[in-house]
Amino acid sequence: MRARTGQNLRSSTRRDGRRRRAVSAAAAMAVGVMTLGVLAPPAASDSAAPAAAAAGPDAVQRALNTLVRDDGMPAALASVKDRNGRARTYTAGVGDLTTGSKVPRDGQVRIGSNTKAFTAVVVLQLVGEGKIDLDAFVDTYLPGLVRGEGIDGNRITVRHLLQHTSGLPDYGVHLDDDEIRNRYFEPRELLDLALDHPADAEPGKTWGYSNTNYVLAGLIVQKVTGRPLAEEMDRRIIQCIGLRHTYFPAPGEMTVREPHPRGYHRSPEDGPLRDFTEMDPSAGWAAGQLISTNSDLNRFFTALLAGRLLPAAQLAEMRTTVPVGTSGLRYGLGLTSRTLSCGGVYWGHGGDIAGYETRGGVTDDGRAANVAVTSIPTDEAAVRHVSEAVDTALCG
Repeated sequence: MRARTGQNLRSSTRRDGRRRRAVSAAAAMAVGVMTLGVLAPPAASDSAAPAAAAAGPDAVQRALNTLVRDDGMPAALASVKDRNGRARTYTAGVGDLTTGSKVPRDGQVRIGSNTKAFTAVVVLQLVGEGKIDLDAFVDTYLPGLVRGEGIDGNRITVRHLLQHTSGLPDYGVHLDDDEIRNRYFEPRELLDLALDHPADAEPGKTWGYSNTNYVLAGLIVQKVTGRPLAEEMDRRIIQCIGLRHTYFPAPGEMTVREPHPRGYHRSPEDGPLRDFTEMDPSAGWAAGQLISTNSDLNRFFTALLAGRLLPAAQLAEMRTTVPVGTSGLRYGLGLTSRTLSCGGVYWGHGGDIAGYETRGGVTDDGRAANVAVTSIPTDEAAVRHVSEAVDTALCG
């Protein structure tokens, strides 16, 4: 759920050329390159055009096949909707390396930091209702809570949180895979982990991805509404637009409820590939706990960009971006824009959590695509191929 600047919002960041400490559930840091042998992809599962699949794989299917064959992803899945509303789903690889079972079409996956877009929508809905002010300080809602070395909640605004310009340190880099896999974390514990460390920057001075921002955003939602974040997210978004396969796992819920490909992870980097499908995702909370499908993510981002979830003023705020590095990637309020090879941009977020990576988004003219793989790619070629698969799906 942590970002990498450049072509992808990723879980891995670097300082002084060295990878920071591995984290799966909270920061979802990638800790190794997949070195599996080549897995032969199954036939294309193009639900909308079986005749085309029989004649040969289309460009999206070929992109997924590459992720499996060349990049060692156990499985790759995609859901694509064109501007006319026609939807297609794709799979490649195997859903379980032990049994060799098929990849469930449009199977559920852990969506990591895509959760941030959901959290941001809830906050912005409350802004539209006059219950939260984007430019109010955090102390307005959580008085005295945010204090540390170079950290003062009277200087950090809600906008800073949603846009990752608060300068707050990321709690995730101080957690370990095995520490969190079976442990339940309260949100306040995650915040305390961050506040034990000095600020990364002055508020408002620079962009810096930190899961801590969204834990605070979730706590503000709960303080303002008097209800659990999961309930607000479910009522305001999931039920509102009919996301039938999206949910916020309950405390202690470590499994994935519906058909899903298994997720795999290496930790430590030189260790064996491990099945990380079952885990406690509470270290992600408002920053990365949700489970969903590619098609539900398409529905969510489509509804968001169409104005079905936010008033026009708040959607405009969400789409007001700052640059991230020099790659052309820009970050709004829980929403990113990325350039397309065919022109224009697409809007989404992306997410990593141990076992899964999801990338995708929607265009202003109604195209939508999301791609998931069942291990976080760290090799630069694999990273590029995931991005290229999304681009292919949206530009094809």
